[in-house]
Amino acid sequence: MSTKEKSLNFIEQIIEEDIKNGLPTEKLHFRFPPEPNGYLHLGHASSICLNFGLGIKYNAPVNLRFDDTNPSKEEQEFVDAIKHDVEWLGYKWANEVYASDYFQQLYDWAVQMIKDGKAYVDSQSSEEMAQQKGTPSTVGVDSPYRNRSVEENLDLFERMKNGEFEEGTHILRAKIDMAHTNMLMRDPIMYRIMKKAHHRTQNDWCIYPMYDWAHGESDYLESISHSFCTLEFLPHRELYNWFLDQVVTDENIRPKQREFARRNLSHTVVSKRKLARLVNEGFVTGWDDPRMSTISGLRRRGYTAASIRNYADTIGIAKRDNLIDVSLLEFCVREDLNKITPRVMAVLDPVKLVITNYPEGQEEWLDAENNPEEEVMTFRKVPFSKELYIEREDFKEEANSKFFRLTLGKEVRLKNAYIIKGESVVKDENGNITEIHATYDADSRSGSGSEASKRKVKGTIHWVSVPHAVEAEVRIYDRLFVDENPDGNKEVDFIDFINPNSLEVVKGYLEPSLSTAVEGDKFQFQRLGYFCVDKESSANALVFNKTVGLRDTWAKVEQK
Repeated sequence: MSTKEKSLNFIEQIIEEDIKNGLPTEKLHFRFPPEPNGYLHLGHASSICLNFGLGIKYNAPVNLRFDDTNPSKEEQEFVDAIKHDVEWLGYKWANEVYASDYFQQLYDWAVQMIKDGKAYVDSQSSEEMAQQKGTPSTVGVDSPYRNRSVEENLDLFERMKNGEFEEGTHILRAKIDMAHTNMLMRDPIMYRIMKKAHHRTQNDWCIYPMYDWAHGESDYLESISHSFCTLEFLPHRELYNWFLDQVVTDENIRPKQREFARRNLSHTVVSKRKLARLVNEGFVTGWDDPRMSTISGLRRRGYTAASIRNYADTIGIAKRDNLIDVSLLEFCVREDLNKITPRVMAVLDPVKLVITNYPEGQEEWLDAENNPEEEVMTFRKVPFSKELYIEREDFKEEANSKFFRLTLGKEVRLKNAYIIKGESVVKDENGNITEIHATYDADSRSGSGSEASKRKVKGTIHWVSVPHAVEAEVRIYDRLFVDENPDGNKEVDFIDFINPNSLEVVKGYLEPSLSTAVEGDKFQFQRLGYFCVDKESSANALVFNKTVGLRDTWAKVEQK
């Protein structure tokens, strides 16, 4: 085996084996088939990257197919959001298709199955059907309607389609084997009555196909060569193949279903049903809340498409479900943002610093580098004045030798500016520090080339000039759940693990270069983390979201 072959994941090995056994590469065709009943999340991102990545690797088309067989939950809003997410991740689909495109063909095939004695209309209640289906250790019992005549079944099925019956009165079932060891093969439901408007076909249909019936047949109609699903569909593969057996001819390639494992993310949930509950019950502001594991939420928080693609590539494809630590996702975005974001200065917990020997009314515009990762260094101007804001935690009246920030009687450098020395403090009636007074060395300006500028001091802190500061609302986001696996304990409602401190809103003071920042712009606030401009931001009221800190602070907390 070559080195190249060894590096293939098991999905690629399946494809390579099929090619070796005679499948022409031009017959390769993949699909990503989301149900438009919610926004896509990180689990979908892995599937998107897998299927579209295979399309790129093998120069094969990839369909974006919407599994829109349940009109009670599906909306055009979700279709539009899904398309936007896939495009934003950097992928292009060959065909935009819908299961609803095939409703007539699926119906016609179902009619033929009735004629062939392989499907029948059942008129039991759902409770009766559940009871007669048996258990994994006991065989099921045939429905009393299983041996209806072909003529009666055809008549009832057409009347179901025409809307003559109420929901729940009849269903169409495949006639397979009520004693089958695979419970899914015990006469599965193919159609149910649903008198709801569909987002595409409106009120044309009163019956809708079940996913298991529509899935493989849609793959077949689109000439999909490989249909990749998550592991929970492994028991469905037998039914997938049985349904294909009823319709496949030599006209199209026969699709092959294979399964890969879900990669769940710690401190979050990746179930559309649970994400919908968070939205509907007001625990978050919407599907794109920056605390959500949705692609739109991550995008709004400041995650890049490249970081999500890199995350999906890093976790890879596996055969067993696994819980991935969210710190890996945070590492991926940190790594990407470090390369592309300008460094700027912002103060989020301000205390005023007054430089007592700096000339009253004077201001300077100093050079500050934008990003040391740039191949060709660029600079911007930042204003400096007598009064500055610094972070409250960057000062202590009394500090030990390991504190390398500002304290009384010791020197520290102001980033891009001067060396200062703490002299005194002003306190309010409660003993809180309201001002720090310091002196500066006028010859120590960064980059001036003077002897004083080359002096080494142990600490450097950031700052913002008070008269030039731009106010902004800054939203500090943390992990939505305090438990690493909020979905893992079936005895406890996952809502109980919600982090009450997942959002903190503060007033920040920013350097004036940020006054023109617009939605989606990303920055590194020096020494604080990565931030981006929120969609609710405006020229007169800037709003920034914290994407991620400069380092993983949760690891230390969890070790304790």
